Amino acid sequence: MRIIDTIPHPQLKISIFQMNGKYLVKFEAGSYEQTYKINESEVSGLVGLKEKVNDEFLVEVAAAFRIMHAANPWKE
Repeated sequence: MRIIDTIPHPQLKISIFQMNGKYLVKFEAGSYEQTYKINESEVSGLVGLKEKVNDEFLVEVAAAFRIMHAANPWKE
């Protein structure tokens, strides 16, 4: 697996990887991570993939991080 790009964001680290015919988009916020696997055939290259990581999708990612944090028994 190799990192092929990043997407700048003020609160999240967003990395894009490529492996075995799939793109992996990894979102990191503090000690939490979310990774989405997308078949290369489902998007029109890296540009098409990055278009899907839009404001609407990032709202959903942020909501999932809040749920993860609320469920974390080790949170401070």
